[in-house]
Amino acid sequence: MVIFIKLYVVRHGLTDLNMQGVYNGLLDEDINKIGIRQAKDLKEIIKKKEYDIIYCSPMLRTRHTCDIINDGKMVIYDKRIVERTLGELDGKKLEDVGFSKKSFFDYNYESSDKRFETLPILFYRVHGFLNDIIRKNWGKNILIITHGGVVRAIHFYFNKLPENGDLSKYIFKNCEINEYVIEERNYDK
Repeated sequence: MVIFIKLYVVRHGLTDLNMQGVYNGLLDEDINKIGIRQAKDLKEIIKKKEYDIIYCSPMLRTRHTCDIINDGKMVIYDKRIVERTLGELDGKKLEDVGFSKKSFFDYNYESSDKRFETLPILFYRVHGFLNDIIRKNWGKNILIITHGGVVRAIHFYFNKLPENGDLSKYIFKNCEINEYVIEERNYDK
């Protein structure tokens, strides 16, 4: 007998700041008209998936995406899957403040600014969340609605980090679904 858990991981719909190339971080912005359309399209896809429960970031852009795609499932809002914060860089274009994309996507980058959440700190937070929900929901399918940085952290829960620490090619689109399965095999005698 095989017992498994399947995770469907979704990034929220498009926002105005996403369109402008501005890093939202912890700015609580809603999805725009395109993001609403993306979420409506996603609802049609997600109807074909079987899931038991939704975990959602409590931020406005994820809650609105969830409200559109949810077909009556229980939703648990969890702060552990809010977007990564860059402190004072939230709400700015990275290049406008002298912060390179390489540094932003470098797992090995360290910051002395304690308000800045480095990738290892983000991954630690998100991986703890995953360990917790997997333990609590073994044998169920889960839909997670969250942010680009958190989707990246989830991806590397299931996949090995590149040796050079460069995560710049791991970009997840708005309302894209990523699926992950964890299985445990028990053999009946």
